[in-house]
Amino acid sequence: MAGIVGLILAGGLSRRMGGGDKALAALAGRTILQRVTDRLAPQVETLLLNANGDAARFGSTLTVVPDAMPDNPGPLAGLLAGLDHAAAHRPGAEWVLAAPGDCPFLPPDLAPRLLAGRGPAPAAIAASGERSHPVVGLWRVSSRGPLRHLLESGERRAGRFADLIGAVGVEWPTEPYDPFFNVNTPADLTEAERTLAHYPNA
Repeated sequence: MAGIVGLILAGGLSRRMGGGDKALAALAGRTILQRVTDRLAPQVETLLLNANGDAARFGSTLTVVPDAMPDNPGPLAGLLAGLDHAAAHRPGAEWVLAAPGDCPFLPPDLAPRLLAGRGPAPAAIAASGERSHPVVGLWRVSSRGPLRHLLESGERRAGRFADLIGAVGVEWPTEPYDPFFNVNTPADLTEAERTLAHYPNA
């Protein structure tokens, strides 16, 4: 969609997976990153990857934007990097659509549904099963100022930023599977494999 920059958040330390990059875990013959890329790319004008360290390890042609803040402060730092990059390099873009690189089943209508569901709000976040997923959201590029201030204050919770700027939740069903299921542990990866065995197009 015109005016929307996509951002895959893959800058974390993956401690619960034993380190390394969760996004590079193999799932039914493809990495989770490939699945996320294929799902998001048709929905945005351009797609970025937030990652730290040597970007070559991803083997991706995506533009990589590292955190500008030290000490791996979490997904909000990755979001800020994406917002800053969009402001500097995509002056016509109004929105950044962010999603984590460990969510293999993202919905194909994520961008249009968040855009339509936000109403007059400055941001919209995904929700499913009566849970909000503030790391999956549509954010105005102009929100980078308040986000930077929040991070500099020491706040790291994505939900706190969503509340601060008045983001609204947009609900998705969790049947037959939760589209925002994320792979944090080896057990989660096994569960994702079971889901794909039943729903190959997930």
